[in-house]
Amino acid sequence: MPKTSARLLSLLSLLQARRDWPSALLAERLDVSPRTVRRDVDRLRELGYPIVAFKGPDGGYRLDAGTELPPLLFDDEQAVALAIALQIATTTGAGIEEAAMRALTTVRQVMPARLRRRIDALQVTAVERPAPQPDPQVESGALMTLSAAVHAREVLRFDYAPASPPGDDGHDPAATPPRRVQPHHLVTWGGRWYLVAWDLDREDWRTFRADRITPRIPTGPRFTPRELPGGDVAAFVAGKFRGSDGSDDWPCRGEVILHMPAAAVFRHTRDGIVEELGRDRCRLVLGSWSWPALAASFGRFDADIEVVGPPELTDAFAHLARRYANAAIATL
Repeated sequence: MPKTSARLLSLLSLLQARRDWPSALLAERLDVSPRTVRRDVDRLRELGYPIVAFKGPDGGYRLDAGTELPPLLFDDEQAVALAIALQIATTTGAGIEEAAMRALTTVRQVMPARLRRRIDALQVTAVERPAPQPDPQVESGALMTLSAAVHAREVLRFDYAPASPPGDDGHDPAATPPRRVQPHHLVTWGGRWYLVAWDLDREDWRTFRADRITPRIPTGPRFTPRELPGGDVAAFVAGKFRGSDGSDDWPCRGEVILHMPAAAVFRHTRDGIVEELGRDRCRLVLGSWSWPALAASFGRFDADIEVVGPPELTDAFAHLARRYANAAIATL
């Protein structure tokens, strides 16, 4: 028979693995008597684990939710998954970076060396530079409220701060009525959190920055979720920020021929299409939120450009040429 401490850990691991455990099955798994299982359950309760008993033909035990967080037991894969998730959380810009780092340090300290090596081999780096963050406590509280409303499918009322500081644009926050929305999703983009919701007053889909939201309590009535355009929240949000009103494509897309090797262009093209036309020529298709911005994107390559189309792109190049020429003249 295993020692009491080892048996307690085995019992705790079993209770975490499934919701209900018949007493007889626990005794069989641990190779002890039902009486020993009862004593071990009492010991775990003394340590703070909220274990409840249920009656019936297969009466047994269940690990329930409690008022405090007792020590937890993870298997190898769970421990690795938890450490990876915490490491990613330190780069999200959600205002929980410090707490995530402390939790990661705690988990890593108690890991066996074999698992610690697996974690240390993975280093997560934020590719995008997170935007400046508001007060972490305000942000965390708002996220919890927004997430709860999304999960409960309850109408949310909130005050929405302007993009510029109060007074800079003559906007009076007190004079603006609260927004009323049906919250759909809470998403991250560019280091910030956004709420995707159906605006009840404007009768349209909107995205709201979470750090500018001040929720009003209580929330409103429950609602039946609407179908998000396209059905894919990731594509919808990407389209919104591209200015394409919900589509996953850019509103402006053009094609040019660059007098530059395709391999050199491909290294600096994130989501475009590059086609080799020869040793020093390639076809490049890009998208952007406006025609001048698209022309400027092509212009970042130090090479001669032939515009294939559309005409709006040609006009944008002419517009930028005049603007740059005027800028050069102004400096003389």
